[in-house]
Amino acid sequence: MEPLRARQAVAEALARGAGARARKFFLQRDTLHPELKSDSQDLVSEADRSIEAWLRRAIRRHFPGDGIVGEEEAATEGTSGFVWVIDPIDGTMPFLVGQPNWTVSIGLACGGEPVAGVIYAPMLRELYSAVAGGGARLNGRSLAMNPDWTIASTTIGFGATQKALPAEVGAFVEGLYREGGVLFRVGSGALMLAYVAANRLAGYYDPTLHCWDCWAGMVLVREAGGLVSFDGDFTRPGAMWAGNATVHAALRRLSGRD
Repeated sequence: MEPLRARQAVAEALARGAGARARKFFLQRDTLHPELKSDSQDLVSEADRSIEAWLRRAIRRHFPGDGIVGEEEAATEGTSGFVWVIDPIDGTMPFLVGQPNWTVSIGLACGGEPVAGVIYAPMLRELYSAVAGGGARLNGRSLAMNPDWTIASTTIGFGATQKALPAEVGAFVEGLYREGGVLFRVGSGALMLAYVAANRLAGYYDPTLHCWDCWAGMVLVREAGGLVSFDGDFTRPGAMWAGNATVHAALRRLSGRD
């Protein structure tokens, strides 16, 4: 198996394994002791830390020369040219309050570019997987985005947290509704990107995402036929826009970027 496909296969297995571990924590979440990271809705628990540590050990065992970037621990450099971009629980707040809309997100980079991604939603029993040049799939079924949709065709994912500037959030929401759009939010950027790839959302905009929130989803959207722009990188967060060509352009315009 060629190197990228081999890593995608391992990423799928690791996502399922991490998801099973996260599900056990989820069913006993009243015993967790969440801590604030930066504000009242930016939390971390022993579930996040434990599962990321498990993922890092497993990745190093399979591919010791690969780098790893994750949410809870410092990045590690590699020698192979591949970098794993991992989020053990994307959607910690939904996870902690008992909502099912959280995921394990595992992306792969080569040369600084997204080349493979796996997003697993354990409580929904959905595994999204994509590899550059190989298409995107949901539980083995091929995904293809609707090229004719506009921002008014169905709901638009929006990821702004309280870290976003209220005036900018308000301007975007007002502009979207003026043009017939409606907002949707589940608390997991990875899941909303997966929903774009699966035609459950027309598009997605977030003023501030980290790479571990979106790396896997970027591959999914692109391989399903869509466009993604990300202003961040491995060291800093940035804005994210995703959709078909029409929706992508409209979201950038409404957010004041074009």
